[in-house]
Formats: sequence, structure tokens, C-alpha cells
Amino acid sequence: MTDTSLETRKTAAKAWFSSLQQDIISELEKLEAEVSAPLFHGPPGKFEMTPWERTRGPDGEDQGGGTMGILKGRLFEKAGVHFSCVYGKFSEAFAAQIPGADKSDGMFWASGISLIIHPISPKVPAVHMNTRMLVTSDSWFGGGADLTPVLDVQRDEEHPLTQQFHGALKSACDPHDAEYYPKFKKWCDEYFYLPHRVEPRGTGGIFYDRLNTGDWEKDFAFTKDVGLAFKSVYPDIVRQTYEQSWSEDERDEQLIRRGRYVEFNLLYDRGTTFGLKTGGNVNSILSSMPPVVKWV
Repeated sequence: MTDTSLETRKTAAKAWFSSLQQDIISELEKLEAEVSAPLFHGPPGKFEMTPWERTRGPDGEDQGGGTMGILKGRLFEKAGVHFSCVYGKFSEAFAAQIPGADKSDGMFWASGISLIIHPISPKVPAVHMNTRMLVTSDSWFGGGADLTPVLDVQRDEEHPLTQQFHGALKSACDPHDAEYYPKFKKWCDEYFYLPHRVEPRGTGGIFYDRLNTGDWEKDFAFTKDVGLAFKSVYPDIVRQTYEQSWSEDERDEQLIRRGRYVEFNLLYDRGTTFGLKTGGNVNSILSSMPPVVKWV
């Protein structure tokens, strides 16, 4: 890309996040089509795509929107894969928390993809991923991916599935900067942590924010590689686990662990806060909530 103007960069990032949404949706629908009885019943699930528009400003101006993709199937009890591109003005209170917003009069632009997958089988790990670009008077990338095993036997950094997931993310990081993976892994471990439970949400992955090295092309290339690594590794993990049978006790353990996911997203997740504070689509933002959950 030779034109490095901000508008050209926005267009390129928006197009990438939208295309990645479609690619991941295609991969998940393939997995839905693969599984069969006796563990899975009914027709394969398909994504329902719902366009939405951001709450319009006081003068009725366009402030962007996105496309919410939701699947409720026989393999994935609930999968949400969402694209958004929103812009406008932060509230005064929220602008004070966002770098560069004080110099942009609170104006912002943001585009990205976010997803959460809650499989039916307790043997298939849940997963979260998002990547985004945000612009105020400054611009940067952020995102990451983390694996959320729901069975204690899988909640170990040495477990083969965790090793595979982290290996894929490390392979995405290393060609860009040898310090990225250890730095972003540590950030993920610290961020996806429930202090009131004194426990991590899952077995981690990577998390990064406010990535602006001064080389936009390099930062964008890294963000794309994170998305591609996820698109490759998670379907492979699903294929390794979906044929394994499970017990009612394991299903119960899964539902209790989902409760921890709900607690984190509602108490600590910055993405949830950002979406709600910027007039995002509530159904899309809260689609990360699992469809069935238990607390004890």
C-alpha cells in the first residue's frame, strides 16, 4: 500500500476486519457440517447476519455500525463473530480515559472484529479473539486471543491444546518482534484474571493494546497475522476434541466455568465497557454471554 494517508489506512483496516469475519464464519460453518450423531444432533448451524447502525448523533449524522453474526448450532451452542466500524464523539467523561481524545475534541474512529465461541461439548475449549484499530488524534492497534478451557484437566499451561494454541500465537508474533510473545502473553495473563476468585479466566494467549511503533504497515501486518493464526489453530483444536464423549459431571463443570466468564466480562472487560460507552449494538456486545450457565 503506497498511500499512507489516514483515510487510506482506515479503509484498509476496515476491509481486513470485515473479510476476516467472513473467513472465520466460513471455517466455523464447515465444522458444524462435519459433526454428526451420536454426540451431535440436528442440522448444522448457520450464522444469522444482522446489520446494525450506531446510535445517531443529535443532528442525525451517520456514526457507523457493523454486522453481528450469531450461530446457534449442534457443535457450537453459541458463537458470535462480529464486525464493526463506528465513529463520532466520546462523552466528556469517557474521553478522559482514551489517549489522544483530549486533542481530538473527543472525536474517534474504531473498526474491528470480535468473537466468542461457546461449544456444546465440555471437551472443546471456549475461545475469545478480537483485533481492532482505533483513531483519535493518535492511532493504534489492539487485540489478542485467549483459550478458555472449562475442564480442570485442561486448565494447565502444559496441556497439549494450550501448547498448540500458544505455539500458533508465538509463531505469529516472532517474525515481527521477538519480544512480542513474552510481553503480550504476560499482559494476557494479567488482564484475563479474576481477582475476586484469585484465578485466571483460562489458559491465556496474548493481549496487546495501544500498539503504535511508528510503522503503521508493520503494526497492521502483525495484527493481520494474529487473526490468521487464530483462524488456523482454533479449528484444528476443535477437530481434535469434538469426537470425545463427555459426562453430565463434565457438562456441569463446563456450565459453572461459564459463570466465571460472565463475571469477567461484566466486571472487568474493557471491550464491553468501550462498546456500551460508545453507543454500540447491545446485542452484539453482550453476545459473549453463554446461553446456559450455572453458579454454585
